[in-house]
Parts: sequence; C-alpha cells; structure tokens
Amino acid sequence: MEELKKSFGEIFREQKGVLSSMAILLILSLALLVFSVVTLSPGASVVKVGYGDIGRYQGGEWSSMTNSGGYQDGSWMEMLAFPVLALVFGLLHNVLIVKVYGKRGSGMAILLAIISIMLVIGAFLVLVRLLGEG
Repeated sequence: MEELKKSFGEIFREQKGVLSSMAILLILSLALLVFSVVTLSPGASVVKVGYGDIGRYQGGEWSSMTNSGGYQDGSWMEMLAFPVLALVFGLLHNVLIVKVYGKRGSGMAILLAIISIMLVIGAFLVLVRLLGEG
C-alpha cells in the first residue's frame, strides 16, 4: 500500500501524461456507469442482453432457426454487468496503472491506460447497440 501511495505521488508530481490518461479513464468510466445505470429497464420483462453470430446450444439441436445467433433476450438483471464493468475499469484499472508505473515505468502505464480506455469505449458501443435493438 505504501508503494502505491509513493508511485501515485510521483505520478501526480512528475508524470502528467500518465495522470491525464488516468483522469480520462476515470471520466469515461464514470460516464459509462451513469449511462448504464440510467438506461437499466427494471420494468421491462425482456431486454436484449447479448449478440452472437453462432447460435446457443439448447439441448441437442444446433441447427434450428430459433437457435441461430443474433440478439439474445434476457432479463434486465443481466445488464448489471455494465455498471460493474464501469466500476472495474474506473477503480481497479487505475490502481493497476499506478502499480504498473511503479514496476515498469510510464510507457507501460500509458499503454495500459490506453487499452483500458479502448475497453470502456467498446463497452459503450456494445451497450448502445443492445439498447438500439431492445
């Protein structure tokens, strides 16, 4: 824990690039959290919760038309994965960035931040597509 505080202090004082990428990640994660919580539909009986090009296996028949991929229905509880993802990206990934900075330096920390930002953007795109089909 002491090492994390020391690394974060060094990032705050000297590494403005790492700090700004961490801030961007935090802001995007908070936006994903707010957007995903606001768009939850607890009153809806069925929502689109996933997409697959390959059908789901449902007891012996892979080739049936009802089982041939596309958007998958489910309950709104399954959409709680998006707020959880937002929290993981916003909090855990920022802690990981600080830890990577302490071990590997600013280049690897910025790379991890960029990858995390891309994952948040990907989660936004998936959520928007699922909401558009629902």
